Amino acid sequence: MDFTGAPVRAGQPLMEVYSPMLVAAQEELILARRLLDQAAAGGSERASGTAADLLESARRRLRYWDISAAEIARIERSATPRRTLTLTAPASGVVVEKNVVQGTRIMPGMDLYKIADLGTVWVEGEVFEKDLSLVKLGQHADVTFEAYPGERFEGLVRYVYPVLNAESRTGRVRLELANPGLRLKPGMYASVALHLPSPRESVVVPRTAVLQTGERAILFVRGADGVLTPREVVVGLASGSEIAIISGLEAGEVVASSAAFLIDAEANLGVGMQGMDGMGASGEPAPAAADPHAGH
Repeated sequence: MDFTGAPVRAGQPLMEVYSPMLVAAQEELILARRLLDQAAAGGSERASGTAADLLESARRRLRYWDISAAEIARIERSATPRRTLTLTAPASGVVVEKNVVQGTRIMPGMDLYKIADLGTVWVEGEVFEKDLSLVKLGQHADVTFEAYPGERFEGLVRYVYPVLNAESRTGRVRLELANPGLRLKPGMYASVALHLPSPRESVVVPRTAVLQTGERAILFVRGADGVLTPREVVVGLASGSEIAIISGLEAGEVVASSAAFLIDAEANLGVGMQGMDGMGASGEPAPAAADPHAGH
């Protein structure tokens, strides 16, 4: 295999590997096979049992090197060690990473190939902290990709990460999507719309009606005399231009649709009145200052 992105099948040869340790392991296998044959010919059950244990140990050692059973059987039949042995693909998929070329020295723990089954892909999304309680395992979602405008792919939430990003205040979720025809490529950007359960009935108001100070949420409610008075409320989830009120407001009460505008207007009015010539902060005429040069 000379390039990444190529499909491979389980058991397909990938590379030839030379190692003095592999040659020694082959010689041990051949010797154990010969001892077993000799013990069987001699009729000694004890010697046959010992030789069989040695043969199984030699086979196991080669299996630990990821040598296939067919290759091990061929070595036993030929009774001749080979200088190089073939490593095969352990699974079917696509080569997504290849870290070796001819003549490369292989070190313990080194990743030679990475093979991925792209028939099913993962999409990782970020959910705002306030919405994490709505995400459940097995939840359905519509996923769209810029590469396929107007087309929706169905996904399922398979994992919700247990940690939160402290900087963005978001949590990560993993969705699983079927990928027939391998149309979805690793590295694509996607937009995810989760299917939420039907919400319970609650009082909702425009988002602009709520003034959130960080510690409190305030609405301006119109009383029977028509006067707007501030009232602290407990807010729930927001959707679009509306936000739910958990407590502090009853259905049918009238609220100001823009609390921030009311406060800005009042503040600006106070600044404007202070800036008017001859007017004090309360709007009353300011007293005239004594002029020491009066009458001169």
